[in-house]
Amino acid sequence: MERRRLGRTDIDVSVLCLGTMMYGDQINEADAFHQMDVCLERGVDFFDTAEMYTVPPKPETQGNSERIVGKWMSDRGVRDKIVLATKVAGRAPFTWLREDGGETRLSTEQIKFAVEGSLERLGTDYIDLYQTHWPDRGVQNFGGILHGYRHYEDNFIALEETLRAMEDLVKEGKVRYFGVSNETPWGVMEMLRLSDAQQLPRVQSIQNAYSFINRTFEMGLAEVAMQEHVGLLAYSPIAQGVLTGKYLDGAKPEGARGTLYGRLGRYETTAAEGAIRDYVALAAKYDVDPAAFALQFVNTRPFVTSNIFGARGDTQLETALSSVDLNWTAEMENAVHAIHAGNQNPCP
Repeated sequence: MERRRLGRTDIDVSVLCLGTMMYGDQINEADAFHQMDVCLERGVDFFDTAEMYTVPPKPETQGNSERIVGKWMSDRGVRDKIVLATKVAGRAPFTWLREDGGETRLSTEQIKFAVEGSLERLGTDYIDLYQTHWPDRGVQNFGGILHGYRHYEDNFIALEETLRAMEDLVKEGKVRYFGVSNETPWGVMEMLRLSDAQQLPRVQSIQNAYSFINRTFEMGLAEVAMQEHVGLLAYSPIAQGVLTGKYLDGAKPEGARGTLYGRLGRYETTAAEGAIRDYVALAAKYDVDPAAFALQFVNTRPFVTSNIFGARGDTQLETALSSVDLNWTAEMENAVHAIHAGNQNPCP
C-alpha cells in the first residue's frame, strides 16, 4: 500500500483511508471490527471519523462511529499503529451535540468541549488529525453552489479563534495536527496566512468531495494543495455509490444507502445521469469494476494525500482495497478527460 506524507508533518499515511461514517447504524460493530482488521492487514492504517457520525446524523446514533473505532483499537491493542482522524462539527442546528442544546459553532469553548467527547468515545488521549468538519461561515457546501454564489453574513467565529483553540489542544497533547473539511480556497489561504503570521497550527489537509462528477477541487484548491503542501483527503470518490451505476434509470437496490436514507440530492442533478452512464460505460470498455475505476482515478491525482472510502460487505471492501493495483494508463486518463470536457462537474 503506497504511503504519502500528510502535509508538512512527520506522518506518512496510506493512500487509502477507511471512512467509518456508517459504523453504528448501517454497519454493525462486528462487521466494523472485521472491516478494520482487514484494512490494517492490507496496509490501510489511516482511519477517519467524526463526532457527528454515524450518518445520517441523529441523536440516537451520534458518536457511534467513534465508539466502535475506539473499542476496536482498545480490543486489538493497535492505537499506536493507526493514524486517527476525527472532526468537530461546524455551524449547524445539531442541538444534540452540545450541552446547552444550541447550534454547533467553531468557538474555543465548543471545540474544547467536542474534543473531550471524541477522546472519551475513541478511548485515546490524543488525536492525530483534528479537522473542522465544515466552516463556521455560511458558505455553500454539499452541492449548494449549484444555485450560484451567495455571499454570507460576517457573523462567523473568527478563524483566528478556531486556530488558537487548536493551538491550545496541540500544546496540551490532545491533538497532533489540524486539518479542514468542506473548505474554500479563501478559507484555507486565510488560515495559512494567520498561521504563518502568528505561529499558529498550520492546516495540514483538506477533506473535500472529489470524484469524476465533482472535480471542483481542481479549480482553486488543487493549486493550494500543491504549492502549500496541504493535500486533499478526498471523500465520496464514488459519489456515495452512484458511480457504480447501481442507481441508473431510477433503480433502488435493496440495502443501498441511497435506498435506505435518500440523501443523494447532490448526485441527482439534471446532468448527472448522462455523466455517470458515460463513466460506467468507460469502465466496462476496459473490463474494470466501475467503483475501482473511479477510486483509482482519485488515487492517481498528484494533489491527493489519501482517498477516503466506505464499504458494506467484503465485496465492496475488496474492490476498494484492490483499486490501487489497477494500472492507470494514459489512454484511460485521456478518455476520462474527454468525458469531463463534455460534462464538467455536474455534481459539485
